[in-house]
Amino acid sequence: MLSKKMHAKLNEQIEIEAYSSNLYLAMASWASENALPGSAKFLYKQAEEERSHMMKIFEYLNRIGEHACVPALKEPPCDYKKIEAMFEQALKHEQSVTQAIHELMDLAVTSKDYASAGFLQWFVDEQVEEEETFRAILDMLKMAGVKEGRNIYLADKEIGKRAEAK
Repeated sequence: MLSKKMHAKLNEQIEIEAYSSNLYLAMASWASENALPGSAKFLYKQAEEERSHMMKIFEYLNRIGEHACVPALKEPPCDYKKIEAMFEQALKHEQSVTQAIHELMDLAVTSKDYASAGFLQWFVDEQVEEEETFRAILDMLKMAGVKEGRNIYLADKEIGKRAEAK
């Protein structure tokens, strides 16, 4: 049986994952509006992925006989000055998601909730991948000289290729 605290924390994580999906949708819209189709494609794919993370938790709660809640969401930012600022924010966001997942795992382990710990291990691994992806994009933008206004077209095209690899 799931503790009340774990139940509440998993429902909070549903909200975090749903917000993540909306954040990436907002970023995709900005990228599209700013003639960055590769980044938009990548971010639309990222938004779908985050929604699937939300659904994993939602379905897990229902599978174990608990109630999953549909959260109200705050509005994500929808305007960015530059592409690198947008991806910097995405990395910071993923780092905060990683922290939330680690807190959930800590709770599962300390409360001997082995079913939830096993379930959460996938998310721990996924967050390593998420942070790595955004760091790689930021490194590529830096190496391409995007901050200096160079190679934006090529960098955007390269980011778009990442959507196909997901």
